[in-house]
Order: sequence, then C-alpha cells, then structure tokens
Amino acid sequence: MTPDQILIREVHPYDDDQLSVLIKAVMTEIGASGEGYSINDPEVLAMSQNYAGPRSGYFVLEVDGVVVGGGGFAPLTGATPEVCELRKMYYYPSARRLGKAQEMIEMIFARAKAAGYTKMYLETIESAAAARKLYERNGFTQIGCAQGNTGHSSCDTFYDKDL
Repeated sequence: MTPDQILIREVHPYDDDQLSVLIKAVMTEIGASGEGYSINDPEVLAMSQNYAGPRSGYFVLEVDGVVVGGGGFAPLTGATPEVCELRKMYYYPSARRLGKAQEMIEMIFARAKAAGYTKMYLETIESAAAARKLYERNGFTQIGCAQGNTGHSSCDTFYDKDL
C-alpha cells in the first residue's frame, strides 16, 4: 500500500458501515468470532453513536478515503468511574505496517486522560501477538483476571495501565 493520504480522525456516522465490516473481518481473521467476543456487541453496528458520550471516544484510520482501522475508549462497565477500557482497536492487514497504531494509541491515551480517567483496561486473546506487543510497549501490564463486566467471556488475556 502506498497511500496518498493517511488520516486519523474522530468517527462519524458515515463510518459505521465500514467499521462494522472491518471489525467483523479482523475478528474473524484472528479467530475471535464466536460467542463471548466483542464481534457480537450491538455497538459494532453503530460505533459513532456508541462512542459519542463525553467520556468516550472512537477514532478511525482513513487511507485514501477508506476506513482501514480504528480504536477507542469508553467507561469500563462494572468498574469505578476512573477506569476506562481500550476498545475495538483493529486494523486491516494492509494498514498494520503504516506506523499509525502508535499514533492512534497515544491519541486514545491523551483523550482518555483528558476525560478524567486514571487507569485503562483491555482484554484480548493470547494469539493476538502483534497487538499484545503494541500494548506492552505502551505500558500495559498483563493482569491475572478479567475486570469489570464486558461480557467478553472468551477473551483470555487481560491488561491494565495507569494513565
């Protein structure tokens, strides 16, 4: 891929269809498409609506006008108000070598901190090795068990980080 224009920006309603396809494709690719994974979350169909709150944010990676990645944060359901969750950070394979995941995760950290959060949590799967390397490189520490009430019972690897 030799993109002419690469942009990280906030999600808009017109991105919802592309994001739904992206999330489902990438989750299926990594083997996370069954019961207990976030692929089944209703928010996947309307990401812009579900991240429009004052303590949430979702961002897309757009290359030449096409959404090829995304990631966001929102309150961790069932946790204290100072804890948020890194959510649905996925990229098509063609977008994984553009060096933009680092830029996006830094934007997510800054926005989450500005929203008043002091800790960020995430869940993933052991086989998502590249994603786990990104998280660890950015200060996430693996913890022993799930936190909050995400409903993602099939995730097997959990992290948190002080913001």
